Amino acid sequence: MRALASPARIAFIAAMAIGLALVLYWNLPGHLSVDSVLALKEGRFGVRETWNPAIFGWLLGRFDAVTPGTAAAVTTMAALLFGGWAAMAGLRARVSWLAPMLALLVVGLPQVVIFPGIVWKDVWFAQATIVGFVFLAFAVGAPRGGRRLALLALAALALALAGLLRQNGLILAAAGAAALAWTLWGGGARRALMAAAVWLAAVAGLVFALSILAQPQGFGRPDAAGAKGLQILQVYDLAGAAKRAEMPLDRLAARDPTLDDLFREKAQALYSPDRVDTLNNDRAFGERLAKAPPGAIQDEWLSLILTKPQTYLATRWDAFRWVVATPDIDKCLPIHVGAVGPPAAMAALDMTVRQDRRDFRLYNYVTWFLDTPAYSHLVWGGLALVVGLILLLRRDPADLVMAGLMFGSLGFAASFFVLSLACDYRYLYLVDMAGLTGALYLALDPTLRRQSPTRARSSSALA
Repeated sequence: MRALASPARIAFIAAMAIGLALVLYWNLPGHLSVDSVLALKEGRFGVRETWNPAIFGWLLGRFDAVTPGTAAAVTTMAALLFGGWAAMAGLRARVSWLAPMLALLVVGLPQVVIFPGIVWKDVWFAQATIVGFVFLAFAVGAPRGGRRLALLALAALALALAGLLRQNGLILAAAGAAALAWTLWGGGARRALMAAAVWLAAVAGLVFALSILAQPQGFGRPDAAGAKGLQILQVYDLAGAAKRAEMPLDRLAARDPTLDDLFREKAQALYSPDRVDTLNNDRAFGERLAKAPPGAIQDEWLSLILTKPQTYLATRWDAFRWVVATPDIDKCLPIHVGAVGPPAAMAALDMTVRQDRRDFRLYNYVTWFLDTPAYSHLVWGGLALVVGLILLLRRDPADLVMAGLMFGSLGFAASFFVLSLACDYRYLYLVDMAGLTGALYLALDPTLRRQSPTRARSSSALA
């Protein structure tokens, strides 16, 4: 028991408490961008007006009902993150002093001390994912019975929530299932695969149930906002390809004889690989695309992929390079502080634009990190890869789960090769946080020797 209450363990938990206190002190009631304001409006008034994830507005509405605004939401989600990190100390029988020392350094990063105060679905997605894997890590170390089942259920719920906040985030649920199967492999391959499949089915079931129940406007059919996103992606890919190479656009011409020429013209003038928003600079063009014959854009997009794969892949690589490497960080919305949104939505919410002295100080703090390795997805992704490989060498059950988080976050990042629409830094925020989570977990016990089963069970008693 003395080992469980070691000074290093207490110091690590205290560092997490300090981090949470700093987040709340510097950021409450929270920073809101246009997306945040519109989602809060959806949640408060029970309407559906955007293609934000429906559950994002629904959650904001539930928190807003407790305390108007976003303070309750920011506090709860930040507490989940730092609470999950603090709980990781219970996954190891011993804790090194390296862990609290690293934790104090980590707390100083903008990704840790400012981003949790921003009301963004990408931030909540990362927080839910990390908490889900911490629950799963405790579950694989728990004895069979109700406690293990409860932890598995909580992990499934957290990862289902993450998948609804970002649909490609369900990659992390698959990574969690793979890690679960590996931890059970010693008891037989069939049993391990069956258990993982049942758990993954539980995640899928929760996703389906929440997609019906957790909508701002009330119960209904699963939200179709993802279909709107796919249409935007198709236009973006076609515009990039048309700017890159001579494109006949035969299918557009066959369905709408004037649209193909207009599309090529506007693609040359408007397309940029760093974000899709530039295509909206010509409102008349957007209205013209909205009147395109049903299926015309999709047919041309599929033709691009099947008949000109090199052009498609080159176009996608350019967009992917921007979101992963952020070659010009200033174009990639590296941070957002304050509160700003459409005037009508702000008025409906009885909010005013906020950019006060504290917000300017926070932004100035972030500028110290821009264009440094501390603000690079490539650096944090590389850290996640290294940590994941080290954990695979040690192969404790919790190690395998945390390795699943590392490799799952890299798989999530890879999915943006086909999905990227903009280079906003927040889109791969999970990669940074996964790398940091892995580093903190490894720092707790930076050895390659495995825990004995008895000591592992004792450490899981802190869950």
